[in-house]
Amino acid sequence: MITKRLLITGRVQGVGFRNYIEYQARQLGATGWVRNRRDGAVEAMIQGSPETVQAMITRAHRGPPGSAVAEITVSDGHGSYIEFQILPTE
Repeated sequence: MITKRLLITGRVQGVGFRNYIEYQARQLGATGWVRNRRDGAVEAMIQGSPETVQAMITRAHRGPPGSAVAEITVSDGHGSYIEFQILPTE
């Protein structure tokens, strides 16, 4: 089990990006969270097998229709999660 923090920039707010990430996480069995940031980015903490986390990163690059991902910065994450949630904007 690994945990990665994703910082996703581009046209990622106002296009259903958080719901898309939550749906993909539930489909793949990943745990963690996703939230909008006040700077216009989306931040996510993804936990699962290395294959699951990589699949989430790949799907985040695609994004939902209407989004345009400019960049995803991936770093080591932390915490222990039992489900996937959408958190309030921070």
